[in-house]
Amino acid sequence: MTDSTIPENFLGQATRFLQALVEWEHDLLAITWTDLVIDAQQGHVGLFSVDMINGFCHEGLLSSPRIKGIIPEVVTAFKDAYAIGVRNFVLAQDCHTPASVEFADFPPHCQLGTSEANTIPELAELPFADLYTIVSKNSLNAFLGTDLNTWLDGHRDLSTIIIVGNCTDLCVYQSAMHLKLSANAANKRLRIIVPANAVQTYDTSLETAQEIGALAHDGDVMHLLFLYHMRLNGIEIVREIRSL
Repeated sequence: MTDSTIPENFLGQATRFLQALVEWEHDLLAITWTDLVIDAQQGHVGLFSVDMINGFCHEGLLSSPRIKGIIPEVVTAFKDAYAIGVRNFVLAQDCHTPASVEFADFPPHCQLGTSEANTIPELAELPFADLYTIVSKNSLNAFLGTDLNTWLDGHRDLSTIIIVGNCTDLCVYQSAMHLKLSANAANKRLRIIVPANAVQTYDTSLETAQEIGALAHDGDVMHLLFLYHMRLNGIEIVREIRSL
């Protein structure tokens, strides 16, 4: 058996690094929707919602109180974005086939034709819901196997995209990274903003994971690590986008 690649002082280093991340998160700055008014009125701003559907918020095996808890912030973001002139709204949402291979890694969830796959009513009932472009996805990455890249090609004038929803370390991360890296590859300046108060991830404690035979997932740690990793890749992480 080969020796572990983890250094002996790993836990000490990790503790210091996590403390630095806590301090980084504590110092996150807020912006206001006023900062985006001019670009929004020129059609250059888009708002992406990721997986704000019943199966992660209100019902089903993967519904989470942590995700449900960001609904007010997500709804406020939609209302404020609309108020400053944003008309580009994309809702990327799980809509799995019954034979989805993803169910080997996650319990069956958000299947086609079930209420779990529906947009949460808090967003579906907003008076401008007819503006939504709903993208049904069968993987963590909303751009794979969907028409979202085609939609993006038709909206090349976008200069800023705000991303809200869940999970910070899974589908939100995939969407933010895809957008940023695609723009980088094309030498296009694209501002990607993730408000920390409007994204979240689930939690599976060590104890629960051992009981059910799953992998543990510390929601607080994963949320923080992936916010920071997005920042490392040029994505703008803000504490919140304040109302007008």
